[in-house]
Amino acid sequence: MDISYIINELGEDRSQYAGAVAPPIMQTAMFSFDTVEKMRETLQQESEMPFYTRGHNPTTHILEQKMAALENAEDALVFASGSAAVAAAVIANVNQGDHVVCVQKPYSWTNKLLNSFLTRFGVTNTMVDGTDPQNFESAIQPNTRVLFLESPNSWTFEQQDLAAVAQIAKKHDIVTIIDNSYATPLFQKPIDYGIDIVVHSATKYISGHSDTVAGVLCASKAMTNKIFASEYMTLGGVIAPFNAWLLLRGLRTLPTRMDRISATAAKVVNYLQKHSMVSKIYYPYLESNPQYALAKKQMTKGAGQFTIELAIDDIALIEKFCNHLQRFLMACSWGGHESLIFPACVLHTSANYNKGVPPVNMIRFCVGLETPEALIADIEQAFGAIIPEIS
Repeated sequence: MDISYIINELGEDRSQYAGAVAPPIMQTAMFSFDTVEKMRETLQQESEMPFYTRGHNPTTHILEQKMAALENAEDALVFASGSAAVAAAVIANVNQGDHVVCVQKPYSWTNKLLNSFLTRFGVTNTMVDGTDPQNFESAIQPNTRVLFLESPNSWTFEQQDLAAVAQIAKKHDIVTIIDNSYATPLFQKPIDYGIDIVVHSATKYISGHSDTVAGVLCASKAMTNKIFASEYMTLGGVIAPFNAWLLLRGLRTLPTRMDRISATAAKVVNYLQKHSMVSKIYYPYLESNPQYALAKKQMTKGAGQFTIELAIDDIALIEKFCNHLQRFLMACSWGGHESLIFPACVLHTSANYNKGVPPVNMIRFCVGLETPEALIADIEQAFGAIIPEIS
């Protein structure tokens, strides 16, 4: 199926809702039945038919079909947050006493899940440098059940060789899970490389409008059935129909947005790598990136996120630079139409992060839909505010 068909037509039977171009929002908690027989039949197929919105909702189901198709997966489940999708994927595949191998520096709440939550139930983990597939092999124990990947991650953008890791996992009968939020299904399709479960923080690029929080899980039908019957229904971290509709709206423009964002980010990165105030840039599609060849192999393009290290460590000056940016909003997430920064110095007083990680002079950028000229001019004037104060 081509992308335009998936985004604009798949799952949408407009004859069922008066020819409406936009799918209706089935904002209801439950569905009624004319007969006991029909109610009984529907309950027996609760994952496939509307019975109770915690299980199946028509609006959400359209989104699930589209996301599965975009990821070349058999099926998908949609959650109320990316963290909920990650948690369901991991918890569904471990039992007490099991072991998980995870990449270093995962998303903070993935880290919390593994190192604070699951440890209470006897699930242990080993965190490895995922840039070398052999590190996964070396960390596998007899009770290892999951290899968790994040490629690239969202601060320093390390990648994993997906095909190599998948091959290792299959040899040991281990489930592989990847957070694919950075690349989106347009720029990277992990299932094509043998990965079992793909999760997204759909709050980011899938939504694209910074107005909803959501998560997506894509996998085989057998895997989604397993998760639906347990973690999905039991923990109840399901999305509201209205938020699912917002994601459907976001998908309509995903290819256009991602192409624009990718092109703009490349221009901004090119400007920054020549600037004396920048000592390092983390960006998968930078030719100086040690994993540049892997990025080109696994991803069709670079997305809009990158991180810089300023050539100073004076927190006052770092904060002044950030405060002088006018076109970049300061916020914690990414993937919307607006450009953002997240200064690492904010994290150094947060209980959710280890002090000193990441370094205080790091600033994560996320490029939106503004023109590259406007963003570059904004960065230049912010540098201009601090350069006279550097001795």
